[in-house]
Amino acid sequence: MADVGAAAGVTSRTVSNVLSGNKPVAPATRDAVMAAVRELGYQMNVTARGLRTGRTGLLTVAVPALRIDYFAELALALVDEAERLGWAVTLQQTQSDRERELAILGGHDRLLSDGLIFQPHALGPADGDLLVSDQPVVLLADHPLHADVDQLVLDNVAIGRAATAHLLGRGRRRVAMVGPNHDPGLSTAGSYRQQGYAEALAEAGLPLRPELVVGAARWTWDGGAQAAQELLASGVEFDGLFCGNDSLALGALHVLQRHGVDVPVDVAVIGVDDTRDAAHSTPALSTVAIDTAGVASRAVGLLVAQIERDDAYAGPTTEVVGHRVVRRSSS
Repeated sequence: MADVGAAAGVTSRTVSNVLSGNKPVAPATRDAVMAAVRELGYQMNVTARGLRTGRTGLLTVAVPALRIDYFAELALALVDEAERLGWAVTLQQTQSDRERELAILGGHDRLLSDGLIFQPHALGPADGDLLVSDQPVVLLADHPLHADVDQLVLDNVAIGRAATAHLLGRGRRRVAMVGPNHDPGLSTAGSYRQQGYAEALAEAGLPLRPELVVGAARWTWDGGAQAAQELLASGVEFDGLFCGNDSLALGALHVLQRHGVDVPVDVAVIGVDDTRDAAHSTPALSTVAIDTAGVASRAVGLLVAQIERDDAYAGPTTEVVGHRVVRRSSS
């Protein structure tokens, strides 16, 4: 630390504050210290730090699947925010599998970090007691869970309603949906977004047509492509398409164009998440944007406040994550 401090022009105490994240440091000072760390190849002795502080300096982030763009971008945002505050991150994938989620909550790996940011998919309202432990935890949930822990919750009903209302507002009257599933081992976001879809249709005085709703077992590009193939093969007429996430929408968009469907003239398309690829597709994909950076900042902030027993931390809270419709060329 003395060598790093000399290279950065600061004291070893300042270096310690930067690396531990225990005290606020000016951004320019932090940048100078981290540049010296990289140049000198300095590595903190995590074992010694843990013996002294009772902490590992590690946070665990557990998401369903990194192959889904939204979760990959969310995980990256969480890692960036944690590193900004001086914490390292270990990533886990659950594949929306109940046994894997339970292993994350109660397994040995959890003991190797100071706190957990966790997006459960296979656990439900009845599993609230399993989510509470002595270790700090922040949940990223598709719906509020009955657990006395910090939760950042997506209002998936409102998201589905907003996406569908956008297409209806563009004059579409036969809006199809891709994405709902009813497998309890998979994400419940689809069923909640389908509820919002149905509410928007009802508010517009339109019937819910079962033939216009196509399930997708996995919310990936391939899942969206397969669902669009099924929709086209059925022969049902539709002039709008709401997809449960951007990955599904991009796969569906590819299939529609390959079959000569003009987007948005023949069919207007919208997804959810506002992933990076959405703005760069052809045509650019309309979407319901979720503030991923804001979620990451708040989640890490809540977790670190618990770990450090911050006096400003007021106890477990449930907060609804904001969203907004982003109109692009696909609608």
